[in-house]
Order: sequence, then C-alpha cells, then structure tokens
Amino acid sequence: MPMHLSDAVLSSLPAAVAAPGYDRSTLSPGILHFGVGNFHRAHQAEYLDRLFAMGEGRDWALVGAGVFEGEARARSILAAQDWLTTLVEQEADSSRAKVLGSMVDFVEPANAPAIIARMAAPDIRIVSLTITEGGYFLDENDRFDPAHPAIRADAALPEAPKTVFGMILAGLRARRAAGLAPFTIMCCDNIPHNGRVTKNALTGLAELSDPDFAAWVAENVAFPNSMVDRITPATTDRERAILRDEFGLEDGWPVFCEGFTQWVMEDNFPLGRPPLEKAGVQFVPDVAPYELMKLRILNGGHAAIAYPAGLMDIHFVHEGMAHPLVRGFLRKLEETEIIPNVPPVPDTSLEDYFDLIERRFSNPKIGDTIRRLCLDGSNRQPKFILPTLRDALAAGRGHEGLALECALWARYCAGVTDSGAEIAPNDPAWDRLTAVAQAAKARPMAWLEQKAVYGDLAAHEGFAGAFCRHLDALWSEGTEKVLTRYLGG
Repeated sequence: MPMHLSDAVLSSLPAAVAAPGYDRSTLSPGILHFGVGNFHRAHQAEYLDRLFAMGEGRDWALVGAGVFEGEARARSILAAQDWLTTLVEQEADSSRAKVLGSMVDFVEPANAPAIIARMAAPDIRIVSLTITEGGYFLDENDRFDPAHPAIRADAALPEAPKTVFGMILAGLRARRAAGLAPFTIMCCDNIPHNGRVTKNALTGLAELSDPDFAAWVAENVAFPNSMVDRITPATTDRERAILRDEFGLEDGWPVFCEGFTQWVMEDNFPLGRPPLEKAGVQFVPDVAPYELMKLRILNGGHAAIAYPAGLMDIHFVHEGMAHPLVRGFLRKLEETEIIPNVPPVPDTSLEDYFDLIERRFSNPKIGDTIRRLCLDGSNRQPKFILPTLRDALAAGRGHEGLALECALWARYCAGVTDSGAEIAPNDPAWDRLTAVAQAAKARPMAWLEQKAVYGDLAAHEGFAGAFCRHLDALWSEGTEKVLTRYLGG
C-alpha cells in the first residue's frame, strides 16, 4: 500500500523518494510567500530546500499566504501532510522524486488581519510573490491601473484590504509603526521588470490614500528584479497516480516539473537574504538581458507552438513538438524573427539557449498541455510576442511569422478548432475575444483594432496586410496548409 506523505513517514519513505536532507525542526521562518502554487513549489521552495540540505540559511523557511478564499483547499491539503510537497523532476530518460520540507506554515487564506500580523513579525524579512502575470492590475499599456475596482476598494478602506498589495502595504505600515525595518519584496512572476512592476503597483495603491506613505515605500523598500524559469504543468489525477503507482507515495498535491531550472536575480536585500547562490541562483547587476532572452525566446516560443497545435487538436506539448509543422514553425520563427530581435546576453549563446528550449519543450515526461500554453493570451501576447514584433517593425526586419502567430491566436479565439471541436473558454476575456474573433472571420482588421492589445499596430500596413492574409487563409484552408506554405512546402 502506498504511504501517505507526512512528517511521520520521512524516515521510512519509499527507496525511490528522497527525504529532505535536514531536520525540519531546525528551520525557522524568514519568507512569507503569496501564491503557493505549483511553480512556487517547484522553484523557490526547491532552491530553499537545496540550501537547507547544505546546512545553510535555515532561518529563511517559507510561510505561505493567499488572498483568495479559494486557496483554502490547497492549504488544507498541505496542512494534512505537514506542509510537505513531493517534487518529481522528469526528463525523457529518467525521473527523480524528492520531498521538499522548506515550507513550515501557511496563514489562513483571505484572513487579512492574520496575514498582516505575520508580515509585521520581525522574523519575516522577505515577502515574495507568484500571483500570475495577470495579478498586477495593469492597464492596456502595462501600467498600474488605479481605476481597477479592487484597487479603488482597497484605497477607500486601506485598513481592511482585499488585494495582495493592500495587505502588503498594511504589513509595511505595521512594521513602520513598530519601529521595524521594511521587508524586501521579491517578485517571482514571469513578467518583464517584475520588481519595478511590483513597486509601481504598491506605490500606486498607496498614493491613492496616503501619498506620504507612498513616498516612504518608494524610498525605503527594496524590489529586486528577477528572471525565473522552470516548466511546471498543473497537477492532475495523472500526476497523483504516477506518484502513487511508480513511487509508492500518496500526496494530495504533488508537483511535476522538468529537471531544468533557472533563477537570475539582482542582489538588493537590505535585511539580508538566504545565500541562494550556493543553491544555484545567479546574482547579477542587471537582470534585463536575461529576462528579455527568456520572455522572447522561451515564452514567445510557447505561444508559437500553442495556437497551431491547439487548432490541430493536439493535446500535449511534446506531441506538438513531434509534429513537423509545429516544430518547423517554432524553429523558423525563432531563427528568423525572434532571436534577431534579442540583444546580446552576457556569456550566453542565444542559439544554444534556443536549442536547449527546443529539447525542453520536447520532453515527453512533463505532460504539459497545449491548452495551458494557450491560456490567457490577452495578457501574454502583449508581453511575449508584440514587443518582438514592434522591434522587428522598427528595425525594418522580417515579421511574416510573427504576423502568422498573431493570426493563429485570433483564429484560436474564435472558439473552434479546424476539426470543428469546441474550444472551452481559455482566457479571462474569452467572451469578448470570441466575439471579436468571429467578427474578424469576415473582416480581419476587427482583431487588430483591439487597441488594448495591439495599440497602434493596426496602422502598420505591412504587418496588417500580412495578418489579414494569414487569417483569411487559416479560415479558408486550415492550419496545416498555412504552415506548410510558410515553411516553403
């Protein structure tokens, strides 16, 4: 019978599962983290677990937090197994499972007073976040949106916050009132200039109710930028069954991921930090070159394979990579239009970086889905594709493949695949996108006229012409024929 994960079984885990390499009773909290999801546990929590196993930084253990009541279910699963997580790293020819013990508590989700009090405690010196790309209250120009209803509500009642930024501000106020130095705020989300974006959200909210406090935050709180990377799909019954049947362990919420992981960060932590460089984190003066490389080549690459594969009813990412048209589109787009618009990165070959990404995308063990890659295009396209397109247009470089990628997204948002299968809603703005995409079947420019996404790009005749031509062809001929023609077949 498989054993159920808990502290009590750590000394007798199945042989194929590694236990934390340290006594968890020696840990003490130092980081409060908002957004305890799969990526956080496969990334930040795993780096800390490595560090603790070296006998280092054990006063930097994690305390979980969440602003939504819906996160209570995840908390209850983790509480039942003493905050432990089983991490399964999967490569094409091997799998490795280990139990992470780096989390030691999880504050009741949506309990603002409890979360604020925990942030105000002297032992918390870093507050970190993985709240998804769409969680930063950005407008169509990727600037903080002070008019968002949730932000306006927190500004009206800063003493009873509902958003993550309102809670963080309340925690900072409590520390200042108690004479404690402010914690560092460490964003681990996959957005450009993530530290700066977090600072803008926090000071922007504070400005609405207390401009003096906003100025204090801007002057006294550190927001290091970082670049994070690890492919980590959602947990389903498939992953739970693999862990149970192949490793002999029951975990209510295991995390499966690839073996590769990367974390590049600026070293700006006034209250100190764990010595994460010993666990593989790269500290650099400026994250921007690494960040741009990853956002354009990897995240842009995900977008490139997502929509053609979705339209051809391909389920898994590795299956998409096994399709010669999908893989061919990815490589041609990267080599001819994406990589030429990525500035040099210190000590890095962009071509070798893409070759590595191509191998990572092809990993059959991960079980990452095409649907996950297609998710939230209204937030992801303006971050991962359109900046590359704008640079290509400004430099007079080729943009045919980027125009095709935009057309593929538009065609996907119409809500039906080439075979006629219905596409379930897959974007926070799905209803609106679907209406526009269906209108664009007859008049392709309707799609580019979404100024919140494309801004003034509709006015660029070369791009608009290529987009309209591709979208017409996708509707009349189908994805397979369009890709075949693009690839010269």
